[in-house]
Amino acid sequence: MTKVFVMSTCPDCTQVKTRLTGNPDYELIDIGEHVRNLKQFLSLRDNNPAFNQAKANGSVGIPCFLLEDGTIQFSMDNLTIDSAPSSGSCSLDGKGC
Repeated sequence: MTKVFVMSTCPDCTQVKTRLTGNPDYELIDIGEHVRNLKQFLSLRDNNPAFNQAKANGSVGIPCFLLEDGTIQFSMDNLTIDSAPSSGSCSLDGKGC
């Protein structure tokens, strides 16, 4: 599962959160929601050279996509995003409740 570090007050994260919310292939981690989320992100940011340019530019480095193989991406451009399953279906035929 790809971990996606975002923050609710980050304008660049808004589209990412909208597209990925409810998608089981992505774990959205809001770094402003809890200090443990921030610590997890800061540990990644402080120890991974993929963030060097972001830090040099004075950027935070979010949205950040931590792929299953450990690589880091900063955009959704190269990701395959399947649509999240519809949550409004209660019946087996998919016609709703």
